[in-house]
Amino acid sequence: MTDSWDTIADWYTALLRAGSAMNDFNRDVLLEHLPDELGGHRVLDLGCGEGVIARAVAARGASVVGIDPSPRMIEHAKSAVAGRAGTVSYSVDDGCVLRTVATDSVDWVTAGLSLNNVPDLDAALSAVRRVLTVHGSLVFTIPHPCFEAPHATWTQTEDGTARRVVGAYLAEGFWRSTNPEAVRRAGNQHRTLSTYLMALVRQGFVLDAITEPAPGCQLAAAQPQRAGLPPFLAVRAHRG
Repeated sequence: MTDSWDTIADWYTALLRAGSAMNDFNRDVLLEHLPDELGGHRVLDLGCGEGVIARAVAARGASVVGIDPSPRMIEHAKSAVAGRAGTVSYSVDDGCVLRTVATDSVDWVTAGLSLNNVPDLDAALSAVRRVLTVHGSLVFTIPHPCFEAPHATWTQTEDGTARRVVGAYLAEGFWRSTNPEAVRRAGNQHRTLSTYLMALVRQGFVLDAITEPAPGCQLAAAQPQRAGLPPFLAVRAHRG
């Protein structure tokens, strides 16, 4: 059977809720680009998965809507809403269309490790721009295109130091990991850094910030080989 986000949803949810240094770091990287206080703000979390980012944003006081194309992921997200600060709701929706989200209805769109899963980046960014208010902003993270390219691996040098062997960076398109314990066994769209940035330009966004955060202490302790490389790229852009 070919894996999908529905088929790995139970496994992925259990992984995150047991404590995942990589996913915790991704959440924190994205949150750094949002205001600490979001009371009165409306936020759309695109590709919300089991809701880890949506819950964190709601805890800052925002009214949050999370959408994801996987019904099973949305089930898990809904199961964790009770008793949380702020307001958060979820629905099944396509991130390339956002049928359930009204035009000019949200102040922020967050997309944590989800734009690398949409099949049509321009369509997704066009939909994001449509639902944002005139002064609204998009904040997203993606696996770093340079170091998380298809089939990137690790190798050991003669002195025992781990080094990243970069994959097929210029080979854009859909690929699937063969690692049975990897999230990307469900599939992933690899795109170059320039592809992401030029898509933002085409869709009328203005770049505000781009960061390549070094792994924090928790992630470096869990995966020491990653200490010298940024696993994610974070971008904030506003509607132009």
